[in-house]
Amino acid sequence: MMIDKLAWIEIRDYRILSSRSRGKDTWYLPGGKREPGESDEQTLVREIREELGVALLSSTLTFEGNFQAQAHGHPEGVIVKMKCYSASYKGTIKASSEIEEVAWLTYADRNKISPVDKIIFDRLKEKGRIK
Repeated sequence: MMIDKLAWIEIRDYRILSSRSRGKDTWYLPGGKREPGESDEQTLVREIREELGVALLSSTLTFEGNFQAQAHGHPEGVIVKMKCYSASYKGTIKASSEIEEVAWLTYADRNKISPVDKIIFDRLKEKGRIK
């Protein structure tokens, strides 16, 4: 089984924006699952508005890559496929909806994140974008 997700990569001062859902101890890149018929852009804009209260600027969406790994918290063999984009935004980032907390993580926080996010952190570290 494959879980189709999209994620927003936002980096500031070599740290990457991550979020933690209510009642969870694992951090994830902000984003979520596609609703039927939604494009990548529509999914990401909706999810980020719901989770963080900011408006992604669609014209600035930049594809960052596809990543996949065992889905965290799912039975063995359930794979999450994460399509990542960066984008500029308007507004002030704050936890909302099901999000309990947001934080700017470094590579040293790699043990706190989901398996697919570990692959993304590795790639960003290799490229010198996070420390």
